Amino acid sequence: MSDWLEHTVQIEVPVSIDTVWSLWSDLEQMPNWMKWISSVKVSESDPEISDWMLASGAFEFKWKSKVIKQVTNQIIQWESVDGLPNRGAIRFYDRGESGSIVKLTIGYGLPAILKQVLETLNVGRIVETTLYADMERFRDYAIKHNINQ
Repeated sequence: MSDWLEHTVQIEVPVSIDTVWSLWSDLEQMPNWMKWISSVKVSESDPEISDWMLASGAFEFKWKSKVIKQVTNQIIQWESVDGLPNRGAIRFYDRGESGSIVKLTIGYGLPAILKQVLETLNVGRIVETTLYADMERFRDYAIKHNINQ
């Protein structure tokens, strides 16, 4: 039986909702700003299915994910269908001329005993710090690749 840990981070991005949507909805671009994601490959036969690899130092995890909800310029929601149990959503909020807000929520399943150990070591704070740094990299990437300039 798994317990779930969940983390949420958000950032303001001074580019249009169309730009942030375009970048995030192309899942294969994600390694450009997500530190631990080493590859994403979208299935040619089913664009809702993708193969993911997370790698950091000596460890590596793989999983297959399915997009379960997608609303243009609003949300991409997913869950794993094989491998590392995880789920989450990326939400987009249009702020007009000031840009967009991007909010990322990620959850992952762990055996209960491992969850207790990770909580004791405050690993959640490390994960959230890493995710926020990823969002900062995304903001910089979006500014650099702003398609509406």
